[in-house]
Order: sequence, then structure tokens, then C-alpha cells
Amino acid sequence: MKDGAIGIFDSGVGGLTVFKEIERLLPNEDIIYFGDTARVPYGNKSKSTIIKFSTENILFLLKKKVKIIVIACNTASSLALNSLKDIFSVPLIGVVEAGAVKALKVSKSRKIAVVGTRSTINSKSYEKAILKNDKTAKIYSKACPLFVPLVEEGILEGTIVKSIIEMYLKTFKKSGIDVIILGCTHYPLLKKQIAAYLKGVCIVDSATEVALHAKGVLAQNNLLRSKKNRTVRREFYVTDEPKAFMKRAGLFLKRSIPLPRVINDFE
Repeated sequence: MKDGAIGIFDSGVGGLTVFKEIERLLPNEDIIYFGDTARVPYGNKSKSTIIKFSTENILFLLKKKVKIIVIACNTASSLALNSLKDIFSVPLIGVVEAGAVKALKVSKSRKIAVVGTRSTINSKSYEKAILKNDKTAKIYSKACPLFVPLVEEGILEGTIVKSIIEMYLKTFKKSGIDVIILGCTHYPLLKKQIAAYLKGVCIVDSATEVALHAKGVLAQNNLLRSKKNRTVRREFYVTDEPKAFMKRAGLFLKRSIPLPRVINDFE
């Protein structure tokens, strides 16, 4: 299976932050990205629905002969990963654990904020992952449901963005946090504005850590490609609006991509 691709799925374009880091760290690997754009966002849906959607996404990627699957969606990682590992034998990697470990590495005050979708925050997945590694840590969590539609619409700066950031994050100002985890792969596109509001606070997004973890898992299972300087394959699939996805992908990847193929009924 060394010749298999790395599969990545997300509810929309946010997972391209993970795609970008995996591409940078593993430039010789083929990558297949699946964005479930017809059903975005996942963050306001039930656990059973998230498991159903994630199962369908994985089944699609397995048809593409992938050798590992990265769940680049915090909501799916929080609510579905454990169930999915019971179903599938392919290595599955989520984003939560990586972000939690990174936050603990850089935090001095042990006061850590987590922002994400309602489902991610309600699952307490980051809180559990952090406390598993350090029971003395104090976690401040906040659901920020409007961040995803802002990013999906390409609204990344301006008065509206600043107002929404302040509305959600003002409670952190006097909390003493020194780290904030962006618990959604869409949120890194708002990193500049969040950093400007929370001056001096370290911002953690798990994309880099997930890429490192994926490399480790591939190496452990002897699945890393040995051939270098080969022509790599990059494929993009969506469930709706390929032109809109292609345009938004430019914001994430700082380059153009081919028009994604639209998948109906997960053929």
C-alpha cells in the first residue's frame, strides 16, 4: 500500500489547512482531499449524524485506495473518531489530540482557551485530552459558530470580523490564558485577527502537529513512499459548488487548484 494516497476529509474547505501542512511535510506523497460541502457545517449536527457522514466520507476515500485517512474536521474528530476506529482497519488520525499536546508544550500558565463549533465544545474533547496529559491545567472553552460561515464566505477581515471576534473572545481577556487552541480547521484563516485581539496569547492550530503524526504513523507502518522527485497526484472532491470551493481553496493554499469533481450519492 505504499503507493496509496493520503486521504483527508473535512466538512468544507477548512481541512485545507491540514492538507497544506501534510503537503509541506510529505511532498512525495499523493493526497486526495474530500470536502463535504453540501452538508457543511458539521458543528451544529448530532453525534449520530456526524458518525453517519464521516462513515460515508471514509467509504468514499477507501474506494480511492488510500493508505491512511486524516479526519481534518474537529467536530468529526471529537464525536466520531472512536466509533470509526471500531469500524475501519485503515489508520485514522484526528486533530484533537495533536492540538492538545501542542498547547501543553507551549503554555506556561497552564490556562488554556479552546474555541470551536458547538459540537466540538460540547463534547469536551479538548478538555479531556488536555487533562489526560496534565490534570493541573485550567481550560476555558467557547463555541464560536459564526466563524465557519465567515471563512466559508471568504470574509476574513473588516468590521464584521472584528466585532464577532470581540463578541466571542472578550471573556478570555482577563482570564490569564497564554494559549488558545483553534479547535476548528476553518479558524486559522482568522488567526491574524484573533492574534490582534488577544495580544501576547500563543495561537495553536493542530494542522502542523497532525501532519507530523501522520508521517510518524506512515513510517511506523512502513507506508512512506521511498521514491523522491516523482510527479505527485493531488485530487479534490466535493459534494456541492466546485467553483466556490476552488475559489476558497486559493485563500488557504495561496495557489490555484484544478476544478474539484462533484460526488453525488458517494458513487
